[in-house]
Amino acid sequence: MAQQRNPCSAAKLRACIFGEVLFDLFPDGRRVLGGAPFNVAWNLAALGADPLLISRVGTDADGSSVRNAMRISGLDDSGLQNGPGENTGQVRVTIEDNEPAYEIVHPEAWDAIAEPDPLPRCGLLYHGSLALRSERSRRTLESLRAAGPGTVFVDVNLRDPWWDRDAVTQLLDGAHWAKFNEHELDLLAPAGEDPETRARATIERYGLKALLLTAGERGASLFTSDGARLATRPPERTEVVDTVGAGDAFAAVMILGILRGWPLQDSLDRAQALASALVGQRGATVHDPAFYGSLSAAWTDQ
Repeated sequence: MAQQRNPCSAAKLRACIFGEVLFDLFPDGRRVLGGAPFNVAWNLAALGADPLLISRVGTDADGSSVRNAMRISGLDDSGLQNGPGENTGQVRVTIEDNEPAYEIVHPEAWDAIAEPDPLPRCGLLYHGSLALRSERSRRTLESLRAAGPGTVFVDVNLRDPWWDRDAVTQLLDGAHWAKFNEHELDLLAPAGEDPETRARATIERYGLKALLLTAGERGASLFTSDGARLATRPPERTEVVDTVGAGDAFAAVMILGILRGWPLQDSLDRAQALASALVGQRGATVHDPAFYGSLSAAWTDQ
């Protein structure tokens, strides 16, 4: 049987990653650099891609820390804006039943991401829904989407109380890929008796090429507009230390697969491999290149 090929390809241009960068503040006093878009960009760069992160920090010590971390890791910081008098983002994280909960401070520098001049040429544009909470960042996202990236990848990533159903569903219009977890699909998808029915109804309603549905320890499924369903599961003995950022790691590898034209099953399995390895670490990003190299060394383009 022929392998299911990627329904979108953005190999000729780079991925643009839009949205928040912030510090996760944990109850034990740890401060971990993150934010879903930042995590996705970090993982992509660590895996050998050249993403452009479009975000904003304050001219405070935290902002300097973000830029220094990007430069040390080799992540392009040319799309990272400085907001005089603004505060670099912070999120207070609590862990309940091995799952993170977030208290997101407002307003922050990433609420005021300005439109880049000139607009970058994006082969793929990744974004979530959190930046919609502010008008300026929302207008910038609209401009980036209007510029016509080859592929738009929407990570729904709902964060209470900072989301609105109508605004989020509008993001799905014109998107090619969308990533949901099971709770998000229940909240946003058309009615259906099971997740697959709801996923397929969502693909049809919004004209998506593919819908990625993550399910934590039960792995993930991918539904495509041509009727295919693919699935992956984590290893049976996966050590779980910290689940923060696992979904972002998964998204990053799926994006890498789009950029490199991998077969969809390979992308799913590789995304699961990174996510499963990441939950055995503390924090949403890893600073050791060997962590990523041990995985990507076996990933050859097909």
